[in-house]
Amino acid sequence: MTTTTNLENGLFSAADALRSKMDANQYKDYLLGTVFYKYLSDSQLYTVAELLGKDEATLTQAQQLYEQNTSNTALLHELQATFGYVIEPEYTYTNILKAVNNHTFQLQQLGDAFNKLESTGEKFDGLFEDYDLYSKRLGNTAQKQADTIAGVIAAIGKLEIVKTPGDSLGDAYEYLISQFASESGKKAGEFYTPQKVSELLTRLTLVDKDYSKGMTVYDPAMGSGSLLLNFRNYVKHPDRITYYGQEINTSTYNLARMNMILHHVEMTNQFLRNGDTLDEDWPAEEVTNFDAVVMNPPYSLKWSAAEGFKEDPRFAAYGVLPPKSKADYAFLLHGFYHLKHSGAMAIVLPHGILFRGGTEGKIRQKLLENGAIAAIIGLPANLFYSTSIPTTIVVLKKDKTDRNVLFIDASKEFEKVKTQNVLRESDIQRIIDTYQKRVDVEKYAHLATFEEIQENEFNLNIPRYVDTFEEEAPVDVPQLLSDMQKIKQEEAQLTTEINEMMADLVGTTPEAQKTLDLLKDVLK
Repeated sequence: MTTTTNLENGLFSAADALRSKMDANQYKDYLLGTVFYKYLSDSQLYTVAELLGKDEATLTQAQQLYEQNTSNTALLHELQATFGYVIEPEYTYTNILKAVNNHTFQLQQLGDAFNKLESTGEKFDGLFEDYDLYSKRLGNTAQKQADTIAGVIAAIGKLEIVKTPGDSLGDAYEYLISQFASESGKKAGEFYTPQKVSELLTRLTLVDKDYSKGMTVYDPAMGSGSLLLNFRNYVKHPDRITYYGQEINTSTYNLARMNMILHHVEMTNQFLRNGDTLDEDWPAEEVTNFDAVVMNPPYSLKWSAAEGFKEDPRFAAYGVLPPKSKADYAFLLHGFYHLKHSGAMAIVLPHGILFRGGTEGKIRQKLLENGAIAAIIGLPANLFYSTSIPTTIVVLKKDKTDRNVLFIDASKEFEKVKTQNVLRESDIQRIIDTYQKRVDVEKYAHLATFEEIQENEFNLNIPRYVDTFEEEAPVDVPQLLSDMQKIKQEEAQLTTEINEMMADLVGTTPEAQKTLDLLKDVLK
């Protein structure tokens, strides 16, 4: 069993202390917050031991060394310079775990630890505000609440989460987020895009690109940051990626901040913001500075569509605004505005954006006339935890030299896992290969010319371009007649048997006998 799998199993089993008390969308904040605090605390303790020449020290031994050197100002300055924070000996995870084990733990100890860390600067400000230590969901009394949190601390305290190879902790954290999404159902859409969909979006923006010298990526609806972090798996130098992300939900924004830190992303390489992407443009100083834009925004969200947005440079070139009832194109245009001329964008949206009329139709036509749309990819239904509807990926570019659009119908290629449909690696690879080659594939893909799209009145509904119709096998009429005759014979035999059994039945009252006689007449 790999280190990552051990971590995944250990972390997820720690959820047992909470699973019976609240749903996954609520207990994820406790579990992920606890993992994050342990990571920060353990990282500091191991560094204390190293700085004091005790590289092989356990966490318990490192805690003892730390307590013996609390007046060592040089040590404290080095910790501050290395981590940007200093967790005092009494508030380390190791010391809190010790209190749990000797039954002296109190919620105030953990609350004070969180407050002190959050006060160290903007990097940690508000990170634990969703960790409600006194929630009634944890228990009806202070003691029951403390016991519940103690159970989580003890379970996670058994795990080694710092001295793990490569990115195994980050991978395990991603696994936890995905499991919470699976258990949360519709509530998961705000914080998680399934890993295989993230992989597909990422790889589509990297086709024929060389970012060996570094790149910038942007997700204006970043959720937990998982989609952004996926780029690390597909570029030669992941340390040269600069991440930009915005998220309106504060809890989810904090989750993304933790996710970045646990994936060892330097603070100088991450620019995350808690805000409304559509209401106020951000980043305003980086107009078209992103090599890749990826997005899985909330589908058909209502937005203000105020008249003032017609002067907003994100929307002004299109002459109209997306309708108030559906912000799908507002998200698309926002992302496209921030795309570098040489970059690529991939966004997941509902199929309605392909054919709806009104202002959406006018925006779609303008994008097509400008040659901005590179591909339309139909995905299977039921890929997402938050909705079962089929979705489509729109790939956009600013440097296309033609106005052709590649249509791919990948809606029938997936694996069913429990109640969800999942893209297989072979499904993703086929999409990528077809997108790169941009040629027709029978019953799968079609490269449509602008004139062809124009003839269809700029309707991009995939079946208009990719014919996936399969002729039914010819009916064997003689066999069908034989089967029908056999069924009739079986029916007659069964009716005879029932009538024979009914003949032996006698009603116990006149009324019952009358009913029985009527039933016998019906069955004759």
